[in-house]
Amino acid sequence: MATRKWKQPFHQARRFLAKYWLKLHPQVTVIGITGSYGKTNTTRAIAQVLSEKFKVLQTDLNLDTNYNLPITLLKLRNHQKLVLEYGVDHKGEMDAHLKLARPSIAVVTGINPTHSEPELLGSLEGVIKEKSKILAKSKLAILNKDDQYVRQMKPRISVLWCSSVSKADFWADEIKVDFKGTTFAFHHGDKEVQMKTGLVGRHFVQTCLAAAAVGVTEGLSWEQIQAGLAKLEPLKGRLNIEKGPKGSILINDALRANPASTLAGLQVLNDLPRQPAGRRIAVLGEMGELGQLAKKEHQRVGQELAKLKMDFLISVGPLQKFTAQAAIKEGMKKNQVFWVKDVAEAAEILQKILKKGDLFYLKGSLLRHMERILLILRGGKVNCFVSNCHHYQPCTDCPNLQKSF
Repeated sequence: MATRKWKQPFHQARRFLAKYWLKLHPQVTVIGITGSYGKTNTTRAIAQVLSEKFKVLQTDLNLDTNYNLPITLLKLRNHQKLVLEYGVDHKGEMDAHLKLARPSIAVVTGINPTHSEPELLGSLEGVIKEKSKILAKSKLAILNKDDQYVRQMKPRISVLWCSSVSKADFWADEIKVDFKGTTFAFHHGDKEVQMKTGLVGRHFVQTCLAAAAVGVTEGLSWEQIQAGLAKLEPLKGRLNIEKGPKGSILINDALRANPASTLAGLQVLNDLPRQPAGRRIAVLGEMGELGQLAKKEHQRVGQELAKLKMDFLISVGPLQKFTAQAAIKEGMKKNQVFWVKDVAEAAEILQKILKKGDLFYLKGSLLRHMERILLILRGGKVNCFVSNCHHYQPCTDCPNLQKSF
């Protein structure tokens, strides 16, 4: 995200001070996390695990990386570990981040076409190139073996691979998901340890593996790693379980959306125990910033969703037309699939079909503000139905929510 011109002098001054301040704290180990998805929860998991032994500082989860890095560095005091999220969406941003703070340990969560638009990183290859820069400046890489694009990276440093589907330096099996979280068997060499986390979803096992790998590298005991992972709970709007409208169970994943996180969320909907007489309903908003791959990626979601045997799909917005069409082509019946133009129509359909015991998954990119569907279903006054809003704050804090557009 570009810095506004009038803010640039202040931002540059803060960066200068932050870089100098970090040099005054040579005792700090910097752990950097990047990727197209999973950064926030991986940052949280690593910080939580390390906190079992060390004094840890991590980046603010609600700020853009351009501002976040210098602000976080200036908070350094007697900390021993610094866990930083390196988000990039424009060419050259990783270089700027690395000039400020070079991580000793680099973690890459996964790669997909998010931010591949021409004015951003240009292509999937551009995404891989920009994010892989973090590896050249680090001493150790912890990488997701399950991601085909991460496997293409060729770092010239030591690498630890993590996998939830095959053997690796750190790997997992016996994965079980329920409403309280996820359990799995963790393997490293000859060691096997039972782990649990409050995060709901098998894809979070990869998050936990990365955190465990950092923990082992930094000398934590298995008991400390277990304790740290067990304390993790879902963030609001990132696969947290709530009481839904009309006695349904809501899987709220409406804060952000990209292809990997959407497919992971649908897998959670599929994995959670079906309630008596309950059905599985997916309500999907558009995935943004996919550039020329937008149609293809929305189609892919529809194809995979149909394989999971959902009871209903409600697709919201122009690009979601491709998801709905692909789902029908792959076997969903036409009376199971609804393609609507906005959140008002989606809420109207849900009001008719939702019943007690249904599992209801809500997903969409931040600027699609899918949370408006919940506000409508819960009796709130909503008159803003724009499909793509450029306000980042929650709709409940927006003065436009009750205005007509």
